[in-house]
Amino acid sequence: MHSSLTFRSATPSDTDRCFQIEQEGYAGDEAATREKIQQRIETYPEGFLVLEKESQIIGFINCGACFDVSLSDEEFKELIGHDPIGPNLVVMSVVVHPDFQHQGYATALMHEFIAMMQAMQKSAMYLICQEELVGFYQQFGFVDDGTSESSHGGLRWNDMHLVLSN
Repeated sequence: MHSSLTFRSATPSDTDRCFQIEQEGYAGDEAATREKIQQRIETYPEGFLVLEKESQIIGFINCGACFDVSLSDEEFKELIGHDPIGPNLVVMSVVVHPDFQHQGYATALMHEFIAMMQAMQKSAMYLICQEELVGFYQQFGFVDDGTSESSHGGLRWNDMHLVLSN
């Protein structure tokens, strides 16, 4: 399955495809706008990993870096407060196109992303997720910190974190 996979940092020319995947992979207000996707690629490409299968982007993960983490801070999704030298990462999207879901691609993306962030000597990774995805993230060592204060997209979320050991 994974022989034709490529991982790489996103480039501005990936904006439209990543936006399409974001729109199809997340429900309604949960999805980032095209402008936010573009801003994340331009501002912190080293924190925006795309997964290609046979030269087509099928999924991605993006994050911002900071010193102080506030998972309920909606402004951070626009990278307000982002500092590339910050030791902490806030993951904003982990998404695989619906045509490629439940085939192990999100797992492959997470393993690659975690290794990449460890190589960058980051200290910890934080994210919010829906209740049904808690187990998915726990398999990578994430700890469930309980119900989030975030009401992103009008939904209920769980805060999670992973200490990155180098």
